[in-house]
Amino acid sequence: MALAFASSFHLATGRVKPLTSSNATRKLYSQMKVSASATVAVDRTQVSEFELENKKHDLLSTIQGTQRGQNTNADQRSIIEEALVGLEGYNMGEPIDLVKLDGTWRLQYTSAPDVLVLFEAAARLPFFKVGQIFQKFECRDKSDGGVIHNVVRWSVPPLLEKEEGATLVVSAKFDVVSVRNIYLQFEEITVQNIYISEELQALIAPAILPRSFLSLQILQFIRAFKAQIPVTNTTPGRRSVGGLYYLSYLDNNMLLGRAVGGGGVFVFTKAQPLEL
Repeated sequence: MALAFASSFHLATGRVKPLTSSNATRKLYSQMKVSASATVAVDRTQVSEFELENKKHDLLSTIQGTQRGQNTNADQRSIIEEALVGLEGYNMGEPIDLVKLDGTWRLQYTSAPDVLVLFEAAARLPFFKVGQIFQKFECRDKSDGGVIHNVVRWSVPPLLEKEEGATLVVSAKFDVVSVRNIYLQFEEITVQNIYISEELQALIAPAILPRSFLSLQILQFIRAFKAQIPVTNTTPGRRSVGGLYYLSYLDNNMLLGRAVGGGGVFVFTKAQPLEL
């Protein structure tokens, strides 16, 4: 009876193969191999991120002291270009992330002639100053483009406040035309946010005299002044003034761009939101 029960149990469940020492060793080795592979993958990711941050730091170090590109020589430009290329390789082939691109970016360096001429003018002319320069992208809820505002803070002391006496805004629509390229179509140039100096305010409306209605109106007009110049092309079948812009690198806190056609390179870092 006992033999019959044992035989029936064996038929129902099948033979259980004992775990030999060799099988256990192979299983343990396999688990260790998987664990080691996962550890190596994590280590490589950490090393890659560490190398990336080092390259970003190296780039910012190379452009430090160049006054945003105004004071550079051929050797410095060569070193900066090498640092740019080294960083651009990390984003190569990846599509533009419009969510990351959205927001305000502060210019740290450029070789673009149309920007450098502003710095050179400010260096030569004592009555003209150039403050911070930004690019503001509005594209968070878009899939194929958006709006870009090129913002230049400038001043004419002592008539205006020193650093941010007035704001020049060049606005454009942009379309994503390839994996990393956007095409800009410029639409409008605006001069706004004019802040006159205390000296000029005193001339218009002296503090020791009662402010007349006219003087107050003048001050209010200056503060609210906004000049808008359209630059769109009204000719049917022709595009507005524009250009191709290659976004060579983008992450949460750095943006690199190249104006296609020899228009120069740009290095931006993320800034606080800018209200226009």
